[in-house]
Amino acid sequence: MNIVLLGAPGAGKGTQAKFIVEEYGIPQISTGDILRAAVANETPLGLEAKKFMDAGNLVPDALVVGLVKDRLTAGDTERGFILDGFPRTIPQAEALDEALAEVGKAIELALSVDVDFDVIVKRLTTRRTCRACGRITNASEGSTCSACGGELYQRDDDNETTVRNRLEVYEAQTAPLIDYYAAKGILKRVDGDRDVEIVRGEVFDLLDAL
Repeated sequence: MNIVLLGAPGAGKGTQAKFIVEEYGIPQISTGDILRAAVANETPLGLEAKKFMDAGNLVPDALVVGLVKDRLTAGDTERGFILDGFPRTIPQAEALDEALAEVGKAIELALSVDVDFDVIVKRLTTRRTCRACGRITNASEGSTCSACGGELYQRDDDNETTVRNRLEVYEAQTAPLIDYYAAKGILKRVDGDRDVEIVRGEVFDLLDAL
């Protein structure tokens, strides 16, 4: 099962991706991880990407797609994969489809986790992270982590202005992918504004139907 995960920042994609990895044994792949690995391993594409990164520039789509294509030919993707955070735009999605076709693969499901933006703003602005263990919780827990006793703090980018800006960028650049994958007949949507276990059950039902 080859899956693209869609949804705004804070919609809960990461949580559902973790469930899918545990249940179906397929890797979750992010472009950030791919870039870091390629640079660390000094692959030809990694060295090329490093030039752009060192200059503070975005890595061009063609280079990112090349890195993703290489990653998706690895042995652990034989049973499938989850792409999280890529593609972000329609040109990237088109390039990804072409690259996958070259290696005899295709996206089978675009899964969109839908949550109202006002709900996301509330989620992220009340999110707290433990300095000691990294656990993520919310402001209702107070200032002390119930798991390890560490200090809970609010990340700098979890303020309302920054969160709304991220959502605006998502709406402009990434939301059109909904229509792109719907036109291909592979889009499924789940309501992410429910208990995570309920959402997980619905996601698993969709995957089991593939």
